[in-house]
Amino acid sequence: MENPDLATYANMQALAMGPADVLGQNLQLLTQILSSQQQMLDQQQDWRQHSLASFKMPKMTKEDDPEAYIEAFEWHALMTGLDKRYWASQLGALVVGKAQAAYWALLREDALDYEPVKEAILYRLEINPEHYRHRFRAKKGHEIRQLRVLLQLLRDLLDKWVSPAGQDREVLADQIVLEQFQNDLEERIQRWVRQHTPQNCEEALRLAEAFAASESYYPRERKNQGSSVVAP
Repeated sequence: MENPDLATYANMQALAMGPADVLGQNLQLLTQILSSQQQMLDQQQDWRQHSLASFKMPKMTKEDDPEAYIEAFEWHALMTGLDKRYWASQLGALVVGKAQAAYWALLREDALDYEPVKEAILYRLEINPEHYRHRFRAKKGHEIRQLRVLLQLLRDLLDKWVSPAGQDREVLADQIVLEQFQNDLEERIQRWVRQHTPQNCEEALRLAEAFAASESYYPRERKNQGSSVVAP
């Protein structure tokens, strides 16, 4: 049971405190909170400056392979412990040309996120599965003299062309057959099918059959129209 004398004393103390005393206590508490927050911000700023200071990478040049540069950037960022929150801004400050234009064209919230930044740059530079397909099929330069290096290059290009994360061997095989199927089509059908960029063999087959059907229909139609014309 509460002591009536203590309760009376507490009430008298509360009444004795004027508005100025209450305001003073609130200001003191607010000052402590702000001081604590400022210390946290100072620590974060010191860590950020230390992190960025340790991240020293040459700026990209026009002669650099953009894809190789981005891969080197990611490796260097991991090795130096750069906080991933700063990856996007750091990459945006280092790239040049079309890559830099892609970065500056992003919305503010996307420009702060590394993955959208990377995706936008690669898209602007047309580095996509079709790009890797061309590189895979193209004759490799004489500078690749080591057979093991050549074989590894082909494997890497194939992975980037037809094997994004989660794809299985069945999908991989379908993509390879799709490429060869298109190569073996007649030139006019091949052009039509490639223009529609089929994603798998079944799509390519439907496109090719539709084109072949239209080719067999329209000559008959033109022939019938020609036979209906009466000579003067």
